[in-house]
Amino acid sequence: MRQVFVYSDSLSWGIIPTTRARLRFDQRWPGVLEAELLKQGQSVRVLEDCLNGRRTVFEDPFLPGRNGIVGLAQKIEMHSPLALVIVMLGTNDFQSVHPHTSWHAAQGVGTLVRTIQQAPVEPGMPVPQVLVVVPPPIVAPKGPIAAKFAGAAEKCVGLAQAYREVCTALSCHYFDAAAVTSSSRVDGVHLDEDQHAALGRALAGTAGEIING
Repeated sequence: MRQVFVYSDSLSWGIIPTTRARLRFDQRWPGVLEAELLKQGQSVRVLEDCLNGRRTVFEDPFLPGRNGIVGLAQKIEMHSPLALVIVMLGTNDFQSVHPHTSWHAAQGVGTLVRTIQQAPVEPGMPVPQVLVVVPPPIVAPKGPIAAKFAGAAEKCVGLAQAYREVCTALSCHYFDAAAVTSSSRVDGVHLDEDQHAALGRALAGTAGEIING
């Protein structure tokens, strides 16, 4: 059985926009991805490590433990052997408490990719392939998170191109979620249930090719 490790934030945790509730595993995109890979005949298990508010490499001044670099190498070591690590982070880098732009988020993702590639896995175990998924652009944040993400739509402009450049330099795989979904129609930041389904199905093709390659 091959293992796929998803490292992400609330967009993958499955928060239901404007609530604190969570979609079921089979409704959120990592669960859809697993189901689609199993339909392909893959012997696979998708492991989730998705934390609400997680940044790429930045601290949250209000909540501890949201810096994505902290403990990442040990998590890769812990779950090895891994066939694939999927990183989908960056949205929270644009919270109003931060001045960050797409360039900063992309550099943060690059640091995470290098950390995964250099993680201290046991001798003989493979260095996992990495697939970076670019979150869909933030659009006019609404509801309870509007103040938290004020100005985020402007700061995230150019994110897909910035991520592509970093992924090319690091020889890792790349997928732009905006090719198959927008951000939530409800809050402008997260993913709605049908958007989780679309993303999970689309990623199954890419992930399947990587695992078999």
